Amino acid sequence: MHTAATIAGAVMLGLLLQFSLANAQEEPPPEVPAAVRARPGEEVVLLAHASGFQIYACRAGTDGKFIWTLKAPDAELTDRDGKVIGSHSAGPTWKLKDGSEVSGKALAHADSPDPGSVPWLLVNVVNHSGRGVLTKVTTIQRVHTHGGNPPLEGCDESHRDAETKSSYTADYYFYAPAK
Repeated sequence: MHTAATIAGAVMLGLLLQFSLANAQEEPPPEVPAAVRARPGEEVVLLAHASGFQIYACRAGTDGKFIWTLKAPDAELTDRDGKVIGSHSAGPTWKLKDGSEVSGKALAHADSPDPGSVPWLLVNVVNHSGRGVLTKVTTIQRVHTHGGNPPLEGCDESHRDAETKSSYTADYYFYAPAK
C-alpha cells in the first residue's frame, strides 16, 4: 500500500513538472507596431533566434539604375538555449530539424527601431511541408533585427550580378490558430 502511494505521488509530481515546463515555455507575443501584429486568434507556438546573412545581388532597377536587391536570407535558427533547431533560406523558407517547413510572403513591414537594420516583417505562410512544430503555423513575425541592410555603394553596371552578404540577427515568432 505504501508502494502504491509512492508511485501515485511520483506520477503526480511528474505530471506537475510536465505541466510547469509546458507553461514555462509559453511565449508571449512581442511588442510591435500595429502594421506587423499577428492576427487575432493566433498564438505563438515557437520563438527562434536567427543569425546569418541577407544576400544581395547587384541588379538594374526599373529605372535602369543599379541597386542591391535582396536575393535570399541564409541563417541558422536557434532556441532560447542556443541549440540549433533549423534554418532560414530563400523563399523565404523556414525549416526545422523536426522535418516541418513553411514558406511565406511578406504582408507588411515596419522600420526597425535599430537604425541601419532590416525592417520588421509580418509574413503570411503560403506553403507547408513535413510534420512538426511548423505544421499549423499561419503567420511569422521578424522582429528585433540587427544589421542585414545592403551596402550603400559598390553596385553599378560594372558590378552587375555581383553578390554581397550582410550579417544580421533577428527573432522570428511563429503563430498558429489558438487552441
